[in-house]
Amino acid sequence: MENKTIARTLRLLSQLMELHNENPFKIKSIANAAFKVDKLPYPVKGKTIEEISQIDGLGKSISAKVWELLETGSMTELEQILAQTPTGIVEMLGIKGIGPKKIAVIWKDLAIENIGELYYACNENRLIEAKGFGLKTQEEIKKIIEFKMAASGKFLYAQTESLVNKLYADLAIWLNTISGDPLLGIAGAYRRCLEIIEEIELLIGAETLEEIHTKITTFEPLVFEQQTDGNYLANSPFGLKIKLYIVQKSDFYLNWFKLTGNEQHVNEVLALAGSDAFTSEQEIYQKAGLAYVEPELREGLNEIQLAKENKLPILLTDADLKGSLHNHSTWSDGVHTLEEMAVFCKDNLRLEYLGICDHSRSAFYANGLNEQRVYAQHQEIEALNAKLAPFRIFKGIESDILNDGSLDYSDEILKTFDFVVASVHSNLRMDEQKATARLIKAVENPYTTILGHPTGRLLLSRKGYPIDYAKVIDACVANNVVIEINANPLRLDLDWRWHRYALEKGVLLSVNPDAHRKEGFHDMHYGVLIGRKGGLTAKQCLNALSLQDIAQYFGNKK
Repeated sequence: MENKTIARTLRLLSQLMELHNENPFKIKSIANAAFKVDKLPYPVKGKTIEEISQIDGLGKSISAKVWELLETGSMTELEQILAQTPTGIVEMLGIKGIGPKKIAVIWKDLAIENIGELYYACNENRLIEAKGFGLKTQEEIKKIIEFKMAASGKFLYAQTESLVNKLYADLAIWLNTISGDPLLGIAGAYRRCLEIIEEIELLIGAETLEEIHTKITTFEPLVFEQQTDGNYLANSPFGLKIKLYIVQKSDFYLNWFKLTGNEQHVNEVLALAGSDAFTSEQEIYQKAGLAYVEPELREGLNEIQLAKENKLPILLTDADLKGSLHNHSTWSDGVHTLEEMAVFCKDNLRLEYLGICDHSRSAFYANGLNEQRVYAQHQEIEALNAKLAPFRIFKGIESDILNDGSLDYSDEILKTFDFVVASVHSNLRMDEQKATARLIKAVENPYTTILGHPTGRLLLSRKGYPIDYAKVIDACVANNVVIEINANPLRLDLDWRWHRYALEKGVLLSVNPDAHRKEGFHDMHYGVLIGRKGGLTAKQCLNALSLQDIAQYFGNKK
């Protein structure tokens, strides 16, 4: 075992001891020993315990720990303290810029237990309210976590969108220098709007391929390197792979189609259409005897059968949304006031209504509302509704689903809300049976209107608790409960792979941004995209209802 490994182990022990608020003198001694071992000009391995104890800064107690590490590969004291610490908290110790004291605040005061939850809290501006943190520290932590996520080679769709839009625009301008009016398209997983992107695929169709091959080196935003197959590969500044395919212009639409859909979809369509030269993707489907299938739906599910029967859904668009539900204000952990959130929806987004759903009393880490503050907020809402009419703010709450499946207010309080979003925020370590039963009990509460982010997942960082999707969806059917598509790019929960089942059962879905600031409303765009993947139409989307219709819906539910 190398000295650096020994030093790293001692350093981790000192950090964990500080995290658990143990003896400061002992913590300092172990941290000092880690520094000393790291700087030794000779290896510790091979020394006797007596020789180790003579090393400056180690002494009898610490040398015994080092000897145990060399002999067994572990330290009993370290293993004991690790058993008391969530794995995600240990991982946070590797984030530059936040030491054990700040991590203790994150863990104990904010109830955050892993890096994914920490990143989500940064997006919600929750860190700046905590002791010892500020906006600068929060932004630095966010950047470090984004870099760590990027190192895995996987990216959230939302993280890639601005890059892809700019790259497409730059390539379109560059192609003006190429003769023959070349064609340009985005393909692959990005065009299908998958929630996780590993590479961007671009396609150019040109009349003279040699001209493209000669001039591609003049494209400045990225350096494209030719691959053995004649196509090109580049890396964005933050590590996203960009693949560029170059084909004859006459073959552009066939190749665009092939590069977009998943393998099963492509093979089934081409078995019907053949592989001729096509003048559009619409022509491919026409020759196959199918209705045109939007790129988001080309996943090899039941879309081809629906296309044969001309029963494809008319997919939801951003313009279909009439209001925004499940949002937070400064009443709990939001950045902007209730009035600022409402005015932004009314004047900037031209929406008809806002559903405010600040955190409930159990969410102490998010300044959740007790019963008295609920009443005070309702008074403000009534005053704002008079001021902003005909725009309307609906009185909502994000009520925590407790460990036994009950909501964290009495019926007397729950009935004062226009609608209730029921969500799990604590005790996330559950098996499928426990999680399913917990959600179903919450869904059966007569005051539950919407089931919020059903699995609690955080993409690329937290898998979420396992649930029996069919049982939970069936319970929502039986109890007339809407299911949320949480539009935050880190969540996108309910997973699109279960949208079809829910829609076929007659469940309404709601595209909710879970906005904690005005800018968060724009996340509805990502909820719409993922809803489209699941086949969501305006008629099946709760917040595509007009103000009059949704007011009636809430009234009927109550």
